[in-house]
Amino acid sequence: MKTLKAGDKVPDFTVKDQDGNDVSLSDYKGKKLVVFFYPKASTPGCTAEACNLRDNYKALQEEGYSLLGVSADSQKRQTNFKNKYEFPFPLLADEEKEVINAFGVWGPKKFMGREYDGIHRMTFIVNEEGVVERVIEKVKTKDHAAQILDA
Repeated sequence: MKTLKAGDKVPDFTVKDQDGNDVSLSDYKGKKLVVFFYPKASTPGCTAEACNLRDNYKALQEEGYSLLGVSADSQKRQTNFKNKYEFPFPLLADEEKEVINAFGVWGPKKFMGREYDGIHRMTFIVNEEGVVERVIEKVKTKDHAAQILDA
């Protein structure tokens, strides 16, 4: 797993969001973009993280950030997740792992003593030119917006 790091250019991608709309990296040219990867929609940690970003969405927007949530969940799961918690940002249904592999967040994980492959909870701050500015590897699910804003 080669994870993108600060200074790397993000490969362009086009993936469907929860409503089946195409979302591409190029849509965000000229904008600051926060791409947050989470293991599974509607699980406790992912819910806490996404709700924290929702609750601080205005502050993030004021700093010029657009947000994109990404996991390998189906459109239906992402739609349910978004509607239940009223997220104001799109969630990508990256079932083919196009974006997940582009950023390099898929790989071996350990949970309760067993190893398996999955999505690493990481967040990438991408600048107006599509280059990674910062990577947050240790995401604090309940205080994630602060991690982004404190840069």
